[in-house]
Formats: sequence, C-alpha cells, structure tokens
Amino acid sequence: MLELIERGARRLRRAGVFFGHGTDNAWDDSAALVLHALRLPHSGERTIYARRVGSRDIERADGLLTRRIRERIPAVYLTGETWFAGLRFHVDRRVLIPRSPIAELIERRFAPWIDPRRVRRILDVGTGSGCIAIACAKALPRAHVDAADISPEALEVAAINVRRHRLGRRVRLVRSDHFSALAGERYDIIVANPPYVGRREMSGLPPEYWHEPPLALAAGRDGLDSVRVILRESGAHLLPGGLLIVEVGNTEAAVRRAFGRLTFIWLEFERGGGGVFLLTHEALDPGSCPVQRGGGQKRGFCPPPPPPAAAGHVPVPGKRRGRKATG
Repeated sequence: MLELIERGARRLRRAGVFFGHGTDNAWDDSAALVLHALRLPHSGERTIYARRVGSRDIERADGLLTRRIRERIPAVYLTGETWFAGLRFHVDRRVLIPRSPIAELIERRFAPWIDPRRVRRILDVGTGSGCIAIACAKALPRAHVDAADISPEALEVAAINVRRHRLGRRVRLVRSDHFSALAGERYDIIVANPPYVGRREMSGLPPEYWHEPPLALAAGRDGLDSVRVILRESGAHLLPGGLLIVEVGNTEAAVRRAFGRLTFIWLEFERGGGGVFLLTHEALDPGSCPVQRGGGQKRGFCPPPPPPAAAGHVPVPGKRRGRKATG
C-alpha cells in the first residue's frame, strides 16, 4: 500500500494541484484517498502501510486520484470526511471544508483568555459542518452551544455531525443570518469563521475552491461584509467578560485599517494559520465594565487587561507562530 500512496503523491505533484483543504502536501492527500478507497482507518499505525493491495483496490484508488487531478476536487469532498480538533466529521459540498486554526484554541478550552469552568453558553456564527460548535461542546462539557447558519443545506450537514457525536441535547442548530434569529440571547463566547474573501481574491482562487459553497467564502468587494455585521452586533450578545473570536484570514490588514479604534488581540498557532482576532466584551464596549464606588473594577466581573503584547500578535500559549491559507 505504501507504494500506491507514493505513486499517487507523485501524480499529484506532477499535476500541480492545490493543497490546503484538510491537507497541505501531496503525500497526505494521496494517503487520504488511498485509505478511503481501501476502506481503512486513519489509525497512523505503520503496519497498515505494509498491507498487500489487490487489483480492485488499486483501481478504486487510481479512480479517486484521477478525479482529484482532472476535476480539482479537494480530497475531503471525495472521501466525505475530515478531522477537526481531533474529531471526525462528515463533509460534503454543502459546506466549507473545516481547516480553521481556531481548533487549537478550542483544544486549550480557550485558556488563558477565559476560565473554562465558568463557560456555560457558546455561539458559533456560520457553523457550516458544525465542527467548531461540536468541538466546543466536547471541550467544554458544561456548555450549551448554539450553531447558527443562514444556509439550510449547511445545517443539514451539521445535523448529521451533531447526531454522530450524540450532542443533540447541548448543540442547538439555528437558521440565522448572523444574529437575526438570536434576539435576546447572550453568550460567554462567540466564535465565527465567516466568509472573508474579497471580490478580487475570489476571482484568483485555485480551482479547488470552486467546489466550495460561494456563500461560505465571498464577502463583498473588500471581504469585510460579514465581519462588519459581527463587530457591530456581537457586543449585544456577549455576557460581561465574554470573548469574541473571529477568523478573517488574509483580510487581516483590511480589518486593521477599517477598525483602527479596536485593540485586537491577534492569535498565532503552532500548526499554522493566522488572521484570527480576539476581543473581550469590554473591548467592544469599554463603557460596559461596571465599577465600584472607589472607581475600581468589580472583582470577578471584568477580566484583567490583556498582556502588553496584545495589541499585536500573540502566540497561543505554549504554541509556535504560524500562518495559514485562505479559508
């Protein structure tokens, strides 16, 4: 089987396909397709690669690799599954392929930015496959999560994953254009991986992106249509001391220019990726932090100020810096 994977990787490299939808290199892409064709798990065990492969298995694997090359379909759409924050998810063309570096923050339970023990309510804006919402529910078992999306097709996929992970009691799917169906709801954490690709960038994306739903990628002329709504409306939906975490990818510079009054905390990640900012409820609305009579902050109500470096880029604690492709 190892030879079959290596041969597939050579084909992918020669074809010049784009990587970045769940894998970032030809070998991993080929391995995902070959393992799927052979109906084998992604166990990571070395012994699996010594397995003998029959002619029918080779034919199935070659067929998937051929489609990957000729049609430029991302491998995840051909296999119908991917992994996010250590969890397995069903994925198809109704949703964006999960690849957000926010997974690392979820795995750390959003520490040190918030005390995980007090988190009870989380909102995932633009949930797509439901990967962020489900990963949050798994990482914070006391929390209830609202997973919102404007697309009914995306919510169908999210429902498959909620059932798969048996989280129907703690993850609620909501059809909503941003916060439109969430009047009066407030959360400890709001997470969003919204569309953030501008018109010019959309026209130059590799063909692999054309298989993803445009609604999950395109965000107007400058890529900020969705981000503007989130920054304008999220303050009304955050509890005191709450966090807003948003991925904006390659539009980071545009966000900095457009919202210069906000002191963003830009996070960086060990496994690559960037363009993710964090804001507290109080940073969105400085006047919302109550004070005691002596003028000091009420203990336990408003969070301590961020570290001095927070105005720039801050590595996720214990992580190395890195960047990420669009999406």
